[in-house]
Amino acid sequence: MTATSSPAPPAETATTDTPPAPAGRRWHRRPALWLLAPGALALLLTYALPLVWVVRMALNQPLPGGAILQTLTLSTFTDVLTSAHYWNVIGQTLQLGLLTTVFTLLLAYPVALFLARTTSRWRSLLFALAVAPLLISSVARTFGWMAILGNQGVINKTLLALGVIDDPVRLANNMTGVVIASTEIYMPFAILAMLAGFGRLDPELERAAASLGANRLSVLRRVVLPLTAPGVITASLLVFVLSLSGYVTPRLIGGGRVFVLATEIYDEAMNSLNWPVAAVLSVLLLTLFGLVVALHLWAQRALEARITGRERKAS
Repeated sequence: MTATSSPAPPAETATTDTPPAPAGRRWHRRPALWLLAPGALALLLTYALPLVWVVRMALNQPLPGGAILQTLTLSTFTDVLTSAHYWNVIGQTLQLGLLTTVFTLLLAYPVALFLARTTSRWRSLLFALAVAPLLISSVARTFGWMAILGNQGVINKTLLALGVIDDPVRLANNMTGVVIASTEIYMPFAILAMLAGFGRLDPELERAAASLGANRLSVLRRVVLPLTAPGVITASLLVFVLSLSGYVTPRLIGGGRVFVLATEIYDEAMNSLNWPVAAVLSVLLLTLFGLVVALHLWAQRALEARITGRERKAS
């Protein structure tokens, strides 16, 4: 007899359908959103809502004696934008930002380039010395510059003692002194931003260019500057924005003779009690920030596209 085996039971058909997760466990699928929630809430309370309040205040109308007419009007914007005084304030603000940015980059670039290329065992100490001014308040450093740049300051006393000048040189209470002090105050920020953006800088590329016959100026112009340009652009944005919003240095070094948006906003809000005008000036300052950031993004993308194109051609 031949033994016959009974047919095996049919295998269960595998299904890909999974039961929906309980509602109480759905948050496990989006942990990033929950991690971002506290920061987003903090930004909403400390930035977005105050910004909305400032814009709403700018639409009110100021009345004599510091009173405010709750309304929705653009008359305050019109009064500010048609005033020669406020256009002069905006011009001085941009002038301070541009001059401070240019001189800060010129002084900070060699320092940052040296720190990025050096292999000395004292590199950490040199880096600490470069950013050490950040440990001192900008108010204290501004008072120090007042003692240096004043008519009876160190510079004028030294020049008078040497017989170089007969009368003190005006280095304070004007735009010159504000630019000098602002340049020194923002230099550590520029150095840090440049070092963070010097990632493409490779000494091997400089040596390769030199081996192909390029002199030092050609290596600097065609190798070093293009590779360090992202850090320079980032540093210029940071310094320009900081100088636009700076209040302490223009107020103290300027001596009430240098009018910028930050000092004018304070005067309108606290001295004149003209909150709508102060809000309008704040909106204009934020608009300048937005334009500067947009220009920075455009320059960064253009530079990135140019560098990427060169790398593709080289490969």
